[in-house]
Amino acid sequence: MTIQYRKHSKFAVLLCGVGFLMSCSDFLDRVPQDQIVNETYWKTQEHLEMAATGIYSRVKAKNLVDMENLAENTMWPSTHQYKDIGSGVFPVTQPTVNSEWANMYRDVRECNAFLENYQGASETDPGAKERLAAEVRVIRALAYSFLTSFYGDIPLITKSLNPGDPELYAGRDPQEEVVDFMLQELDQAALALPAAIPTGENLGRVSKGAALALKSRIALTYGRYEIAEQAAKAVMDMDVYELYSSGNPSTAYWELFTRAGKLSAGRNKETIFARLHLADVIMHNLSREIQVPDQFARFVPTRSLVESYLCADGLPIDKSPLYSDASYADVFKNRDPRMTQTILVPGDKWGGRYDGRPVAENADPTVFQVPKFSQDGRGSVTTTGYYYKKYVEPTAVPNYNRDDNDIHHIRYAEVLLNYAEARLEQNKLTQADIDLSINLLRDRVGMTRMSLTFLAQNGMDVREEIRRERRVELALEGHRYFDVRRWQQGELLGNDIEGVKAAWFPQLSSSTFRKSADGYLSVQWNRAFESPKNYLWPVPQAQYDRNNNLGQNPGW
Repeated sequence: MTIQYRKHSKFAVLLCGVGFLMSCSDFLDRVPQDQIVNETYWKTQEHLEMAATGIYSRVKAKNLVDMENLAENTMWPSTHQYKDIGSGVFPVTQPTVNSEWANMYRDVRECNAFLENYQGASETDPGAKERLAAEVRVIRALAYSFLTSFYGDIPLITKSLNPGDPELYAGRDPQEEVVDFMLQELDQAALALPAAIPTGENLGRVSKGAALALKSRIALTYGRYEIAEQAAKAVMDMDVYELYSSGNPSTAYWELFTRAGKLSAGRNKETIFARLHLADVIMHNLSREIQVPDQFARFVPTRSLVESYLCADGLPIDKSPLYSDASYADVFKNRDPRMTQTILVPGDKWGGRYDGRPVAENADPTVFQVPKFSQDGRGSVTTTGYYYKKYVEPTAVPNYNRDDNDIHHIRYAEVLLNYAEARLEQNKLTQADIDLSINLLRDRVGMTRMSLTFLAQNGMDVREEIRRERRVELALEGHRYFDVRRWQQGELLGNDIEGVKAAWFPQLSSSTFRKSADGYLSVQWNRAFESPKNYLWPVPQAQYDRNNNLGQNPGW
């Protein structure tokens, strides 16, 4: 049963119908003949698979990448809900604060409905039945991981609720209890899930590796470092996953996020869990939004991200003799190769189709030359002076909603990073650990390997470098905001968002463009981060109005 969502609408409507009927009082004595209800559903393997597929269709898709705008890697130039939250200045009535709560609890409700009823399916193989239940447990844990990260203490609901149930008006459960629940659920799920990467009709399904990798992520987030290490190492020891490689270090990392890296292409053994899309059936618009050819690019890299990449010698830009910022093009030279596989470089093929005039009258519009700062409908505009190339399928840029790239939720690369960080936080990190983890990521792209001796000789902090590695490897994948908060580095989210050095481009000398004191393009300057307030989102006003027993988070 492939999870490529050929029948999204049918399955989603079906599951919503089941969830609705389970959440309402039974007001008829007879079973309706024209609706799907518990008395007639949950009987066969097909019923379970259809319900599970409806649940899969709820998993975050492109909006996982949208969440990159919560942090300081990326700037969404126009009004956007995640950008507003990331600025630290937003009210309890902010729409996304409520929609995330409502959507995640919708997912939880539908998972609860499945888990309450799947045992009643008698016309099915018991092993298949438990496997499907395990998949749903993992998806429920994923939903809860977002909920408790955003709001802290939350109602822990593990059953379907009907009108009048006291749980509807109860308070919130402690975050520690929610974390315990998620870890226990993932352990239980792992026992019933296959270790092999799902293929064929099972492509896209949750596997044992997904359960353990998510367990590692959650344990790391809440400081349970030994558990995080053990779960990550269990995935590593499965001997199932490996980093994607095309054999070309200069393109392999970038290819992973294009059609070449789709799970259905059969070459990707790195992506542990993804939201799959199918050409001409269910697609998204990410490639076009990144390099939209006649408007402002929706996602643009920031100065902060650009400057975080090491130089090719393994030193940061403020220490390396290889670094030069004499010109825009110089900034990209002699850097970690992941930089030029993530961020567009002059000479790259692209879909933004700005022809570069007057720099070059005969320039090829399919080749990126210089950034465009003013909109005239003649090319992709960037507010920071930088563009992304990661996650861009060039053929999908010209047309709206024609992108079928996978959206990667969990990659083996993250597991390796989890392992290294968990070892570090237990004061157990060795060079052997780095060689098992971070240096595999660097080897993929031909980057200088990390050495503890080298770091010490050059006065580089090991924790800072482990965190830097996570930032550059997982850029534009929706991790940064969550990482910064769990590291208690919220002040980074309050810094101004800046772009290129204004001196590189004469047009930026105009007073139209705001500049920082040190001469960089200033893009957003009204950001703030208040501790402890902004480490959690507020309980949404709409939810508090329905149930004031939920209380409110500090500072809100």
